[in-house]
Amino acid sequence: MSISGIFGKTNLSKLDLAIEFPQEVYAGSQIPVKITVENRRRFLPAFLIGLTAERISALLPFTPSRGASSLYASVTFQERGLHTIEDPHVYSPFPFSFFTRFKRLNRTYTITVLPRLKACDLASLYHKEGKSRGENVSDKIGYDADIVSIREYVRGDPIKYIHWKATAKTGKLKTKEHSSLSYQPVVIEFEKVFIKDIEERISCVAYTIVQLLKNNVPVGLKINGRMYPPDMTGIHRMNMLRELALYETVKSKE
Repeated sequence: MSISGIFGKTNLSKLDLAIEFPQEVYAGSQIPVKITVENRRRFLPAFLIGLTAERISALLPFTPSRGASSLYASVTFQERGLHTIEDPHVYSPFPFSFFTRFKRLNRTYTITVLPRLKACDLASLYHKEGKSRGENVSDKIGYDADIVSIREYVRGDPIKYIHWKATAKTGKLKTKEHSSLSYQPVVIEFEKVFIKDIEERISCVAYTIVQLLKNNVPVGLKINGRMYPPDMTGIHRMNMLRELALYETVKSKE
C-alpha cells in the first residue's frame, strides 16, 4: 500500500494542464475542447491522468517524460453569456485503482458563449438596393461579376473559370479573374426587430449577421445605445456577437 501511495503521488507531480476552447462557442452546439497534459518530469512518464471540471471530463492514458499528450472532449453550453469553469481537478487511479488521487488546479477559465443561431428572415429590416448582379462592382477579386483580367491558372481555381481560348493560344492554363459584387451596408437596429421573445430575437439577429457577412455584406448593429458601424472584419463580427451574447445577462441574474 505504501508503494502504491508513493507511485500514485509521484504520478501527479510536475504536471501542467491546459484547456483550450474554440474562438467561437455557440449555445446549444457541441464544441471540441482540447485538453493537454504536459509532463515536466525528466525520466518518469505519467499514466492515466484524468481531468474533471464542470461539463468536462477526460482521461489521458499516457504522457511521456518531458513531453505532452492531448485529446479532445465534447462540451455543450446551453445558455448564452459568460460561463466560468473554476478549479479543475486532475486525478489518477494509477497504479492499482484501489485509490484515486486528486489534485486541484487553481485555474479559472471564462468563456463567452455566443447566442444560438436560429434561421429567420429579417429582410424587411434593411434595404437591398444595389444588390442585383452587375451593379456596384468593387475592386475586390471574386467570382461573381465581370472579367477584369486573365492570369495563369492556380491550383484550386474553379474549372469553370478556365479561359479555354487563352489556354489554346498560349499552351498554358489560363484563368478568368472576376471582380466581386459590392453590397450596400446593412445596419440592424435590435430594438426595432419585432420579435417579442428576447432569446428568439437575439438568435435571429445573430444568425442574420453571420449570414450577411458570409455573403460579403457589410453589417452594423445598433443595440443598447451602442452603434457598431457596418464592417466586414472578423473582430467586428465577434464584437457584435459578444454584444448579443451578453445582452441583459447581468440583469437577469440579479
